[in-house]
Amino acid sequence: MNIVRTALACAAAAVAMGSAQAQVDQVKVWAAACANCHGTNGHAQPGMEALAGKNADDMTKALLDFKAGRKPATIMHQIAKGYTDDELRAIAAYFAAQKK
Repeated sequence: MNIVRTALACAAAAVAMGSAQAQVDQVKVWAAACANCHGTNGHAQPGMEALAGKNADDMTKALLDFKAGRKPATIMHQIAKGYTDDELRAIAAYFAAQKK
């Protein structure tokens, strides 16, 4: 019986760890969608805005402003509407954590 309990506890821990890993990977997936304009991991080509290492609060504000239509854009207002506010915060935090 103890073996069953131990096995169940290990399985539960593995699921929890897998879930946490999935969340990290999901943010990377969201951020990868930005690569077309802002470059891989926020390292943009000349002429585009680089996001790597920028302030997360500033990026979050800009993303939320795009989403709400307070900041003019050609496409960002449409893209931002596809994410929840928390997802936009996570994306901003991801780019802020990238080295310039």
